[in-house]
Amino acid sequence: MTNHLFSLIRSRIPAPGKNFIETPEGRTLSYAELVEGAGRYANALVTLGVRPGDRVAVQVEKSVAALLVYLACVRAGAVFLPLNTAYTIAELEYFIGDAEPTVVVCDPAKREGISAIAKKAGVKAVETLDPRGEGSLANKASAQPAAFDDVPRAADGLAAILYTSGTTGRSKGAMLSHENLASNSLALVDYWRFTATDVLLHALPIYHTHGLFVATNVSLFAGGSMLFLPKFDPDMVIGLLPRATAMMGVPTFYTRLLQHPGLTREATKHMRLFVSGSAPLLAETHREWQARTGHAILERYGMTETNMNTSNPYDGDRVAGTVGFPLPGVELRVADPESGRILPQGEIGVIEVKGPNVFRGYWRMPDKTAAEFRADGFFITGDLGRIDERGYVHIVGRGKDLIITGGFNVYPKEIEGEIDAIPGVIESAVIGVPHPDFGEGVTAVVVRKPDAALDERAVLAALEGKLAKFKQPKRVFFVDDLPRNTMGKVQKNILRDTHKDLYTR
Repeated sequence: MTNHLFSLIRSRIPAPGKNFIETPEGRTLSYAELVEGAGRYANALVTLGVRPGDRVAVQVEKSVAALLVYLACVRAGAVFLPLNTAYTIAELEYFIGDAEPTVVVCDPAKREGISAIAKKAGVKAVETLDPRGEGSLANKASAQPAAFDDVPRAADGLAAILYTSGTTGRSKGAMLSHENLASNSLALVDYWRFTATDVLLHALPIYHTHGLFVATNVSLFAGGSMLFLPKFDPDMVIGLLPRATAMMGVPTFYTRLLQHPGLTREATKHMRLFVSGSAPLLAETHREWQARTGHAILERYGMTETNMNTSNPYDGDRVAGTVGFPLPGVELRVADPESGRILPQGEIGVIEVKGPNVFRGYWRMPDKTAAEFRADGFFITGDLGRIDERGYVHIVGRGKDLIITGGFNVYPKEIEGEIDAIPGVIESAVIGVPHPDFGEGVTAVVVRKPDAALDERAVLAALEGKLAKFKQPKRVFFVDDLPRNTMGKVQKNILRDTHKDLYTR
């Protein structure tokens, strides 16, 4: 038996001396150095007591060394557990207590606080890596040999645990196997036409599936290269674009780049592909980007539990407001959320998926895992959507965002689309707020352009005749910015909490 994931990565290395990573400071890492570095870190983890199946929790800033730790975990047969750098010590106590990692890797500034909670959870060692990739773990790795015998792991062997955001309750650890990650990477390399000649501009965080398992793994499986930025910076991105062929980003990347004077057709003419995900891309952003650069952004749809499920086509219409078609090997259907009955084309229901990309279940939550799968193996995503007459998948919102007002179902995205089309509106979020008469009152939170003279009455007047009466907002509020998480998703739970007493005071 081989180490399923790393054996595949190793088999697709184009040439040992080829550069895999280059940082803005000019540091480079070849594929040979990548393998050697991962070997040193794997040896270091083993000396710290890590055994096959053990978890290694990592909360560090983005660095080349952090990527090496991920690959070291794969090679050592350990389970990589990346944690959002925004999590506080109090939040980390839950994750460390739940996952019971053997080793925790953190920023040096957090070592003292984390050590206290790690001791209670039985963690053997707390090591450090700073944003430069230096720290106690790096020191230990540098003293280790590069040679490492990869631990055999089957295709269904556990490779990573990623915790969901937990906006509606306790965070759940999604268990991802070697084959979950490998199959999805292979599908995306083929679907998005990645080759060894590609240079990916990587400005995403690597504690999330987008930056780690999509961007990084796709580059590895293609044998390509990455320009590895510590974070998204519009000036830096514009400066590096001439050296890249592809970029993966969240919608915020594209809206901010559209505000940059350096974004022109000339600056992007050599680019092959712009991908957007992790949050819905506004149709207006899609249109404005194409008008400005001549490129149609390719939007796709994935989840922590499933990696990528669908994608707009590489060749063919990339339809704004849709997430395209199921990827090869992925089955997708729309069902009634309660009964599980498969719905006809065009009807809105819960999206369900099945394929080698779908996770093994939730860590130590067998009942929750069983509840999220149908008897025939389809995973219930919790996302509401429909499939149009051309086969394109449309996401209309999360099941938890569905508004039930006066007994009627209201899908926020439909109303948001109408509000976003009003001149002077940048974007909007529609939520349901407790209402004494209707159960929930449809409420709109709007970001307007600085020079717009819009007020609540103007928005409501613009919606007259465009939406059924029960869909129309009962109130409209204006804010400077919508609250978002680190991947750009609007945090409607915060908006609901802010306005929870609006109609019941």
